Amino acid sequence: MGSKKIGVLTGGGDCPGLNAVIRGIVRKGVQEYDYGFVGFRDGWRGPLEGDTVPLDIPAVRGILPRGGTILGSSRTNPFKAENGVRRIKENLAKYEVDALVAIGGEDTLGVAARLTDEYGIPVVGVPKTIDNDLSATDYTFGFDTAVGIATEAIDRLHTTAESHMRVLVVEVMGRHAGWIALHSGLAGGANVILIPEQRFDVDQVCAWVTSRFKASYAPIVVVAEGAMPKDGEMVLKDGTQDSFGHVRLSGVGEWLAKEIEGRTGKEARTTVLGHVQRGGTPSAFDRWLATRFGLHAIEAVRDGDFGKMVALQGTNVVRVPIAQATAKLKTVDPALYEEVGVFFG
Repeated sequence: MGSKKIGVLTGGGDCPGLNAVIRGIVRKGVQEYDYGFVGFRDGWRGPLEGDTVPLDIPAVRGILPRGGTILGSSRTNPFKAENGVRRIKENLAKYEVDALVAIGGEDTLGVAARLTDEYGIPVVGVPKTIDNDLSATDYTFGFDTAVGIATEAIDRLHTTAESHMRVLVVEVMGRHAGWIALHSGLAGGANVILIPEQRFDVDQVCAWVTSRFKASYAPIVVVAEGAMPKDGEMVLKDGTQDSFGHVRLSGVGEWLAKEIEGRTGKEARTTVLGHVQRGGTPSAFDRWLATRFGLHAIEAVRDGDFGKMVALQGTNVVRVPIAQATAKLKTVDPALYEEVGVFFG
């Protein structure tokens, strides 16, 4: 058993808690199973190009509270590369890697599922995204930290909004899911929360804003980057795509502030939180969850349970097929959104 060598990679956007997963995998793998490890750099680019870093217990010392990932990350799609699968197989053989642990979101894990199901490459997945939009897991690590950062920003913006009696529009991340907007908006006492799952009516938003001013309050509007008006398309800064075909979202906050100002005559300003939500030290919850995911992922490797992803269901870490977890996005239930609507306006 001790002769096994396991590859580890982190793909997609960086995310608080990645290093905690890596540490959990290596500590348990070395101490309990006597495994050797190799780190692949920059997501799927590592196994594609044979770019590795040593991964052992000294390499993971002190990384628990650090944001980002010591392995680097990228949005490389090996299925878009020439002879991608063959090159991965050759490099895994070259470095004598018996199995891979892929830590990532829907794209990274989508690749993992195909590599296992169609090409027989043994991969175990760990769900990572600040967006919390992977089905089959109640929470992804990184989400709690992102919500905490966004909530703190909203708290700070309340005071400046009140001082100048102006509307402050806060644009948060989340791609096509409104989890960050919903959680941080509710926790931060926002007066309007707009999410991608429900198209919004600009006139209604303006009515809520006006009613807040009548009560001598300055309104805070939290808008998810993927939110769309009822009679329009998604607002984008540019139309460029990554190798998985995703466009860069952002711009709806600026657009909405102009609309509110034009229709209500009240001064409106935008704050785009952007990558601040992804950076810095992970919260205690994310360290706890990421560490447990790491421990359970290496157990799945030991059991030969490939094509599976570790997931949090309730307070238990379970295994689910990666293909099932990436089949559809986990989005905000309309009933949950309706629940927080009592605070709008």
